[in-house]
Amino acid sequence: MEALHLHRVLLMPVSQKTSIFLRASGTPLSTLARPPLRWSSQTCSARAGWFLGLGADSKKTNLPDTVKAGDPVLHEPAQDVDPNEIKSERVQKIIDDMIQVMRKAPGVGLAAPQIGIPLRIIVLEDTKEYISYVSKEEAKTQDRRPFDLLVILNPKLEKKGKRTALFFEGCLSVDGFRAVVERHLDVEVTGLDRYGAPIKIIASGWQARILQHECDHLDGTLYVDKMLPRTFRTVDNMDLPLAQGCPKLGPR
Repeated sequence: MEALHLHRVLLMPVSQKTSIFLRASGTPLSTLARPPLRWSSQTCSARAGWFLGLGADSKKTNLPDTVKAGDPVLHEPAQDVDPNEIKSERVQKIIDDMIQVMRKAPGVGLAAPQIGIPLRIIVLEDTKEYISYVSKEEAKTQDRRPFDLLVILNPKLEKKGKRTALFFEGCLSVDGFRAVVERHLDVEVTGLDRYGAPIKIIASGWQARILQHECDHLDGTLYVDKMLPRTFRTVDNMDLPLAQGCPKLGPR
């Protein structure tokens, strides 16, 4: 997905020579990246979704750039990966690039269309470090717990139960903005791992949100297509209250 909110000012190094104060408003739930349906030799931007401006020096990388909203690859359904091609050098390189782009952003999720590849592949990971950037109370409210790297090809997501929650989301493909999205709290995802073996993920809380966010990308849907009206805002305005009439954040 694209990220969690930090609601605090962090002092983070921008390069070896400079450092600045930045308001970090989330830890990318989905990090997005890209070359337009072909590999790009351009370096990956150091912009980090919810960590705007943070990230390692990308001048020496050959990672794909992040695709931005408006590019058709983000608004059209992605194609299934041929199971016979999963172990190919091409598909394995796509997966490796996705993992690197997600971690460099840094983010907690990434879909292949976000790096310009119209294939149904997602990667996601949430760490104790990322979770430490939010308060314990916020992490508890979001039901956010660390989980190891997941690589899922041709995922099929099924929503379980009727429980939902409202929280802000962000996306590197819609850089600099956030909005409230209602998501189911429990999901089941089946698919194939990076070696072609069947896998099943039963997820709840924030991990379920990440999975829904990333699977939406594979259907050509951005979080802004599902956002609650009047909650859209810039990252600089994350600390401002919601407009009158907007529902309260949290589980419903």
